[in-house]
Amino acid sequence: MSSYAPFTCAWERLTVPGLESFSLLPVTAGWSLSGTIVTLHEGIAADSRYEIYCDHSWRTQRAVIEIRFKGTTRTLGIAAGNGHWAVDNREVRELEGCVDIDLGWSPSTNLLPIRRLNLAVGGDSDTINAAWIKFPDLTIERLPQRYERLAHDLYRYSSRNGDFSADIHVDQQGIPVEYAGFWRRVPATL
Repeated sequence: MSSYAPFTCAWERLTVPGLESFSLLPVTAGWSLSGTIVTLHEGIAADSRYEIYCDHSWRTQRAVIEIRFKGTTRTLGIAAGNGHWAVDNREVRELEGCVDIDLGWSPSTNLLPIRRLNLAVGGDSDTINAAWIKFPDLTIERLPQRYERLAHDLYRYSSRNGDFSADIHVDQQGIPVEYAGFWRRVPATL
């Protein structure tokens, strides 16, 4: 996973009807992750768009997340750097020291710590703190997370002191192919 290329894909949600379109593109200061999520939440249609910018070391720099749900639109603006976070132009001390953003409705943000940590195959692991965005209300909280690399293309993700865990299968670029039980990449067709 030493050199990366622009990438687009779609993921389907496995727990409820839903689909995400995702793009990863190089930008001058690093990388841009963008996506559109269309899904059901408690039986009601919701759609969300996001744009996340990270530096060349895969550290979150800024993000904009928008959701339309139950007839309203909500937008969240995030600025991050040097372990300090601001949400809608207000400093959030609870998030100090977080490096990664984690979107609760998307597997896309798992690629940030996967690429940044560059864990060795065979059980190498690390624990990080992420700024976790919960949907559909777009609340944000600090979430300790652990990544363990089990094989070249397989990571085990856990959070909440191990109360939640899932295996994440990735491609050669570290982009999720399947987040066990939750998302699966839609095969590309020519």
